[in-house]
Amino acid sequence: MSTQHGRILASLSSLSEWIDMQRKAMEMFREINSSADQADRLALVLIIRQAFQHMIKTLKAFDQWLNDPFILNYITKDMLIDVWNTTYKILNELLELDIRHTKAVKEVAEKMIKEGKLPPMMELRGAPEEERGRRSFFPL
Repeated sequence: MSTQHGRILASLSSLSEWIDMQRKAMEMFREINSSADQADRLALVLIIRQAFQHMIKTLKAFDQWLNDPFILNYITKDMLIDVWNTTYKILNELLELDIRHTKAVKEVAEKMIKEGKLPPMMELRGAPEEERGRRSFFPL
């Protein structure tokens, strides 16, 4: 067997490891989800961030695949269409969540400001227009 075949087999083995890791992650998040309704705010923040980090890791891996000529040799057009269709659904759900959440945070913040309930450490900061983004509304 040539060295090239050995490298291909090693790559396929790492793909099996990735699949196993993703299945374990799915199970872990299923278990987390089963008790998420009973979690306090801090626990919810932590599990959401953990999910975001895993999503980011997975998206980066997908993006790397699309830049890898070796992998692209084995991805059919039907597979790419499946990835696009799923990506489009996830993207739209994420954008809807982002719009809904950002609007709700804005409304709660405005209400708290009007009621004088905003904690002193959360004062609005003034920033140049180009630095004003959704996430810079409150200083961290």
